Amino acid sequence: MFIEQPPLFYRIFYPGAVWRIKNGKEKRVYLTFDDGPIPEVTPWVLEVLDTYQVKATFFCVGDNVRKHPSVYRQILEKGHKTGNHTFNHIQGWKHTINDFIANTQKANSYIQSPLFRPPHGHVLFPQFVLLKKSGYKFIMWDVVTRDYSNYMTPEKVLDNVKKYVRNGSIIVFHDSLKAEKNLRYALPLAIEWLKREGYSFGLIHESALKSSKS
Repeated sequence: MFIEQPPLFYRIFYPGAVWRIKNGKEKRVYLTFDDGPIPEVTPWVLEVLDTYQVKATFFCVGDNVRKHPSVYRQILEKGHKTGNHTFNHIQGWKHTINDFIANTQKANSYIQSPLFRPPHGHVLFPQFVLLKKSGYKFIMWDVVTRDYSNYMTPEKVLDNVKKYVRNGSIIVFHDSLKAEKNLRYALPLAIEWLKREGYSFGLIHESALKSSKS
């Protein structure tokens, strides 16, 4: 459970980061996708979202945007939001403060979004503070499906959504080769299940973040 739904004591290490979004009584969740865009997976994700008339937020790796600009344009043209996931998918605790900030800013030259999600959810506190001061909004998650894991079956990925989702959950999938097998099974079934449970799907934007919570 620690991985699938981070506990409160973990969330307090990142004050002001967004883990869930208040919706009042309306049942709403927020689909997000990390690590793309790539031509092998991202266009398929966009087709699935179109089929179910769902909008999502894609946290993109800057170098993938550089290599696949047409795929990135598809995301925006279809009305989805994008966020920064660094240029080289680097982890903050493995890099100096300056190198991590520079890598994030390099990605921003391609993505140009105030939304930011650190790869693997780890960032040094000084990096966190400096990026917030630069205007970035840290968007974390309330449910991570673990679709990227070789130890997960497609059915278990779907079960993680069913078990941990709640009103306001930010749900993480990955439009990556590593996650592709699990994603192709779990994503459409997860959307169908969420719809049957009465959930709508929201986009992460500035007005929604004003009422965010842990």
